[in-house]
Amino acid sequence: MENSELVSSGHRACQGCGALVGLRMILETLGPDTALVVPACCASIYSGLFPFSALKVPVAHTPFASAAATASGISRMLKRRNRPGTVMCWGGDGGTLDIGFQALSGACERNENIIYVCYDNEAYMNTGIQRSSATPYGAWTATTPLPFKKAENKKDIDAILAAHKIPLVATVNPAFPGDLSEKLAKAKAIKGMRFIHMYSPCPPGWKYDARYSIKIARLATQTCVFPLFEVENGAWKINYDPANGKLPARDYFHPPGEHKQDRFAHLTDEDLVLIQKNIDEAWASLKKRAALPA
Repeated sequence: MENSELVSSGHRACQGCGALVGLRMILETLGPDTALVVPACCASIYSGLFPFSALKVPVAHTPFASAAATASGISRMLKRRNRPGTVMCWGGDGGTLDIGFQALSGACERNENIIYVCYDNEAYMNTGIQRSSATPYGAWTATTPLPFKKAENKKDIDAILAAHKIPLVATVNPAFPGDLSEKLAKAKAIKGMRFIHMYSPCPPGWKYDARYSIKIARLATQTCVFPLFEVENGAWKINYDPANGKLPARDYFHPPGEHKQDRFAHLTDEDLVLIQKNIDEAWASLKKRAALPA
């Protein structure tokens, strides 16, 4: 990390917010010549109220649906004026996988010169923990209350955007800062559309003690719930392979310690068997794409 801190103390993020931890790392890697485009999301709040801001870079706040379109315009303006700088969208899963997907897909199709980072906390957290298409199977949310837990699997946004043939798609996790920084440095050096999918623990939405955000984040990758990989110019590469050290899904969904997530507390043994099967199939598919033995 060569750059100074670009996120001020006194921000309005919740204690233990995984998104804020990741944003600090990302901005330290990208540097001060970065312009953020923020759709409606938690970042609309924790960046601060006008005329103050916790972020020491320019920020454009947009409606839910138009972040990628706005970023496209800013990027083209910089090119037209021959000015340096990185344009980055910073949106949650609702504004990326759902409401903002049409603009994101369009930016990918045009290969706009922007970095789009989705901090994925797996629900609409800023408006009351409603389910999104990123919410995993079995989770409690305000719109999937018990006994109506979410019945659908999470949308595979990475494969969808990789199918757009953009230069870079990558997953990152704040519990693996070295991998995160390397991928953002690579994204900064590449021209064209780059999509970064960041795992983002959320204590109030996932209902766990805020001190365990990084522990939970690490478990997500160790269990292959959220694997680390990249797709560069169509070539898939796994960045972290737990191999024989792969932990069972139960360690993430029903851990024995205090770091349990109450959004999954109701899951039965039958649910966990199904979840493990889905994770194993997804991991085998990822290894096949990366041309690795299953």
